Amino acid sequence: MSEFDIHREEGESKGRYWLVLDGHEAEMTYSRLGNASIIIDHTGVPDALRGRGAGEALVARGVADARAEGRKIVPLCPFAKAQIARHPEWQDVL
Repeated sequence: MSEFDIHREEGESKGRYWLVLDGHEAEMTYSRLGNASIIIDHTGVPDALRGRGAGEALVARGVADARAEGRKIVPLCPFAKAQIARHPEWQDVL
């Protein structure tokens, strides 16, 4: 997943991860639950990037950051929920 240059911005209550590949932007948005948790509420990948691993890379980055920051993830987004379910090694952030 290192092929993607993933960016992050976070405000007081919301945040997002995004990447741009071949002029197309994919993003994953979340809401903060205090300092201890985030709710992933949306992952959007344009058709031009589907099947290239962009969405999975965004979720993987969110999982890595949650671990590093001692946060838990509540995956309301169906895509993020499915990705986390496919990766047993990510279950610790739930």
